[in-house]
Amino acid sequence: MKLNVAKEVARLQKMTCGELRGQFATVTGETTNAKNRKWLVRRIVWRMQANVEGGLSADTINRIRELADGADLRVTSPAARRLSSDADKRTRVLPTGVQSSTTPLPGTLITRVYKGREIRVRVTGNGFEFEGELFGSLSAVAKHVTGSHWSGNRFFKLDQQESK
Repeated sequence: MKLNVAKEVARLQKMTCGELRGQFATVTGETTNAKNRKWLVRRIVWRMQANVEGGLSADTINRIRELADGADLRVTSPAARRLSSDADKRTRVLPTGVQSSTTPLPGTLITRVYKGREIRVRVTGNGFEFEGELFGSLSAVAKHVTGSHWSGNRFFKLDQQESK
């Protein structure tokens, strides 16, 4: 039996987020609170392919475990980079033509740990994407996460100046 991936992707893309989570549970045997449709579709199709065509071989899984066990993991952060004594003389400030704004540039990833959960927000040209949903402001994301009104800049600690 061969899986028609394009047909399955088209079928899954018509589903609501709740239906996708149900399909995810059916296919994987695990529940998820994910709301990112793209991620859900990819994971469901991958699992369906693995079920039909076979997943990773036992040798591959063993090799992955060997590599993970022997991996050198950094346990301390890298040392702060020190600037040379003449860095201020060699540095030029050039105008960019971009107006100063409190809103980060599109493509910026804003992260914060809140109650043990990592909150990851991507700035887009249309607003702020969080878990597959688009919000008009960081304050709206903060309210969605916490359930109460917050200044988005304060919640994500964007209003704090770095002290040196």
